[in-house]
Amino acid sequence: MIHILTTGGTFDKEYNYISGELLFIDTHLPEMLKRARCGLDVRIEKLMMIDSLDMTNEQREFIAEQCKRTTSHKIIITHGTDTMVDTAKYLAGQELLESKTIVLTGAMIPYSLGASSDGFFNIGAALAFVQVLPAGVYIAMNGRYYNWDNVQKNYNTGFFENVRSKI
Repeated sequence: MIHILTTGGTFDKEYNYISGELLFIDTHLPEMLKRARCGLDVRIEKLMMIDSLDMTNEQREFIAEQCKRTTSHKIIITHGTDTMVDTAKYLAGQELLESKTIVLTGAMIPYSLGASSDGFFNIGAALAFVQVLPAGVYIAMNGRYYNWDNVQKNYNTGFFENVRSKI
């Protein structure tokens, strides 16, 4: 079973056409997996619905506790892209998570905005990666996976990339 923990981020934001603001109503994961005809054994658990810029270390601890609590060894966390690397680093430092494969993913454009969103693609990639990667903490964005300690968000291009190139 793959346990998906949702935390909000752009992935789950909705656009208010009257005010022009992005806000949270609920996670899009059940609808997305249904539309994708996902045949995997998946459990979705909504932990919080926040912008990752507002995430605190107490909330990261809560995410870590939920990762420790689950009996699943395959975990996906939907997360805002601005502090995704910070949360991945926090999780990698947790002793009781060494036997689990944890993949964080998100979106640069909300799923609710339709075909222009990368959320659908990123959750699909995360579902594939969590099944084949060894235990550890990873980020899956733009069709690639990255080790937690070798990734950064490039704010100029809108893509994630390796911090240092492999030799």
